[in-house]
Amino acid sequence: MRFQSNRRQEEPEINLIPLIDVLLVIIIFLMLTTTYARFAGLELNLPSAEAEMVDAESREVSIVVTADGDVLIGPAQTLVVGRDVDSIAAALGRAAPAAGEPPLVIINADAKATHQRVIDVMQAAQRVGLARVTFATRSDH
Repeated sequence: MRFQSNRRQEEPEINLIPLIDVLLVIIIFLMLTTTYARFAGLELNLPSAEAEMVDAESREVSIVVTADGDVLIGPAQTLVVGRDVDSIAAALGRAAPAAGEPPLVIINADAKATHQRVIDVMQAAQRVGLARVTFATRSDH
């Protein structure tokens, strides 16, 4: 009596369907709970209202961005010759006082100026080491 010889041995197999179900649930959970950073960091330090006006005026560098994309620096509004970030950074380095704490950079951008020109000015200020940047706005009151 040979009952075993006619019967083939079944090979064990792994059932993948429950594994796929668990992985899909984990992927959905991770997608729902993950937070994404939307913006790259350009740190803006806004001035406080407690500063003295005379001291603040002497420690400011005013930058004007026109609707045409021209950049003017300082109280004399000197036109920056180049349109790249390096040219703006060089002119900003000359206009900023070297001694003491870094001055406040005030960007006066025209409403029709391109965002890229304003970002170029901010990058130039960052390259020169001027981290205190703010924007001038007009009040409609």
